[in-house]
Amino acid sequence: MLKSSQRRIAAGALLAAATMVVTTACGGGNGDDGGKGAGAPGFNAGVNKIASPSAKKGGELKFIGSQEADSWDPQRGYYGFMWDFARYYTRQLVTFKAAPGAASTELVPDLATDTGKVSADGLTYTFTLKDGVTWEDGKPITSKDIKYGIERVWAQDVISGGPIYLQQVLDPKGEYKGPYKDTTADKLGLKSIETPDDKTIVFKLPVANGDFLQMLAMPAASPVRQDKDTKAKYGLNPFSSGPYKWQSYTPNKSIKLVRNDKWDAKTDNVRKALPDRISVTFTTNADDMDNRLVEGEYDVDINATGVGSAARQKVLQQHKGNVDNPQTGFIRYAVFPQTVIPNVECRKAIIYAADSKSLQTARGGPQAGGDIASNMLPPAIKGADPKADPYGKLGGAPDLAKAKEALKKCGKPNGFKTTIAVRNNKKIEIATAESLQQSLKAVGIDAQIDQFDGAQTSGIIGSPKVVKEKGYGIIIMGWGADFPTGQGFLQPLVDGRFILQSGNNNFSELNDKAINGLFDQALKETDPDKAGELYKQINTKVSEAAVYLPFTHEKNIIWRSSRLTNVYTADAYNGRYDYASLGVVK
Repeated sequence: MLKSSQRRIAAGALLAAATMVVTTACGGGNGDDGGKGAGAPGFNAGVNKIASPSAKKGGELKFIGSQEADSWDPQRGYYGFMWDFARYYTRQLVTFKAAPGAASTELVPDLATDTGKVSADGLTYTFTLKDGVTWEDGKPITSKDIKYGIERVWAQDVISGGPIYLQQVLDPKGEYKGPYKDTTADKLGLKSIETPDDKTIVFKLPVANGDFLQMLAMPAASPVRQDKDTKAKYGLNPFSSGPYKWQSYTPNKSIKLVRNDKWDAKTDNVRKALPDRISVTFTTNADDMDNRLVEGEYDVDINATGVGSAARQKVLQQHKGNVDNPQTGFIRYAVFPQTVIPNVECRKAIIYAADSKSLQTARGGPQAGGDIASNMLPPAIKGADPKADPYGKLGGAPDLAKAKEALKKCGKPNGFKTTIAVRNNKKIEIATAESLQQSLKAVGIDAQIDQFDGAQTSGIIGSPKVVKEKGYGIIIMGWGADFPTGQGFLQPLVDGRFILQSGNNNFSELNDKAINGLFDQALKETDPDKAGELYKQINTKVSEAAVYLPFTHEKNIIWRSSRLTNVYTADAYNGRYDYASLGVVK
């Protein structure tokens, strides 16, 4: 769901299915009301079920966050919380159902009348647009707008950073150069998408891909109108096709959305559009953010990365009724760029020397951090084996003997120096880096920590050139599935064809022909179980390459204000709340 700690996803179904239960605002209160509102519904009241159901409109929904989005441009954004938030101002041909838990992973029509007509060979997808779908100025959304929006994915030299699945699937040979270099009169020269009329769009895949509909549900498949495209600046004021439009935006400070009066609820069965206004405030002080949430000044942390250690005890003891503790579907990990640490045995030494229990503790322990992870496939992905433990990490303790043996094999018996890159606005990640730094000292690996601006991720750790120049041998990050398959989780991380010069997510720069070939086989496989076996093979080869040190299968303690209504976690959004369904008590 994701190059960032927030990815992911956007369509990852990584949580266990649960029975849907509706919890009323006055039931199950465990703790006080945590601020203004009708009272706290209770601990885990919003996990896979609806807390405080309501159809009342009005009021202002107040988000706060310590991390800006990588971009609010639908084709450029890749942070998972951005994908969730983007549903306020973007629509797609298909999207995810507005429902708690596993039910949210069902694809339903959005701009299209249905989920598409697919040819028998799986190569042609045809959609018809609904009547009455419009832009914020009232002009109709056309098939050409959708095609143009998708074409923008090809403009990686101008709007880099977003997912490139559509580019890989629709133009595997890289023949199209993007709309900004398109020499056709209408800038719609991508041959694999046809628009025979304003209400019909046809996709012609060179090779079948069983996850294509999932890709069309991403913000990257949102329409963009040519006359409103400001290229690299589009994320500063996206033109709305959804129920809200942008009123103001000051980067790293605030966002204000207001109702889009041209949006017709009759054409949209997914977005509730309950609040009159939506605001986002950004702060660099995560502890202060938690305090302001608890005091009722704000309703929800837009980043959904969990309450920090400073406020965690108070929240669990005094305000437990305002807390949810969902699985997120993310794996938190360290990744080792091969351009900086090219020797596989040196990388293995880091893995063996790492203290998994200490890393889990640094991330908040089993409840706030999650279970120890030992490989790079989340449990709910076909092909995953949570017990597969090639480096003995599930026991929690480091294996210093094997670490020292690996150091001898790599020609560094006394250790070596390297640098750990970590975002400066993520205390939990800094604590993780410090834990790893300490455990590596035991075998002579001197790892200095370099904190970088988390808002500049795509241009720093997302740039292979910058990573090499800065000597980042270890990068602390996390990832959730873009959609619930091995392709949706692993491909951006380990397929060599996904290495980008900016906005890169394959930080290790792994480019193994065998792994790439296994992806090609898996993508064509229509049987999920057979595809899963191929993803299992890929995961094994990734472990053998020793380019990842997984930490935890993440859990978060997330705050839900007592003003919030229609609150539930959605598997489609990696355990975050479904933002498009939230309302507030005025």
